[in-house]
Amino acid sequence: MGDLLLVRHGETEWSRSGRHTGWTDLPLTEHGREEARRLVPLIRAQRIGAAFVSPLQRARETAELIGVHDVQVDADMREWDYGGYEGITTAEIRRTRPDWFLFTDGVAPGPPEHPGETPEQVGERADRVLGKVDAALADTDGAVILVAHGHFLRVLTARRLGLRPQHGALFQLATGTLCRLGTEHERPVVAGWNMRPHD
Repeated sequence: MGDLLLVRHGETEWSRSGRHTGWTDLPLTEHGREEARRLVPLIRAQRIGAAFVSPLQRARETAELIGVHDVQVDADMREWDYGGYEGITTAEIRRTRPDWFLFTDGVAPGPPEHPGETPEQVGERADRVLGKVDAALADTDGAVILVAHGHFLRVLTARRLGLRPQHGALFQLATGTLCRLGTEHERPVVAGWNMRPHD
């Protein structure tokens, strides 16, 4: 069975400034495009059997720039719905909630169309994606690659390792990087994290 490869999209204006970017559909910055292009040698070295991408343009553009084709757009791979914290930095949130931490405290309620998600709700989406990943891995000799978002991929990593969604906090994930989840003695492991070509 192949590995699971994770790519966090390249930089956007909001990721650069630390603003929580869930449903807001921002493009990559030019630096973000360059971050994606630099991953091409690492991606070309992989045998990709299946590819899934978030519907948001920053992820789709990253997938195109790294040369991943025949991607399946999966709405379950969208970023955490930050509700009332959309577009707000952690520093701003902590002015009124000094001890706030996303992975344990969740978010403030947002508008009806974006009410916000708990860590458990993000974990449920991650579990659905992992079910699709396992089906794809069973059907191919290659790796499966996911191109998505920082907080979502951190929760997905926790779930892949058998941890609670809140344990996604343990996996800091930079923009424009590749991660590899493999197996050792038939158990899931982190085989590579925050990889770039110069690493």
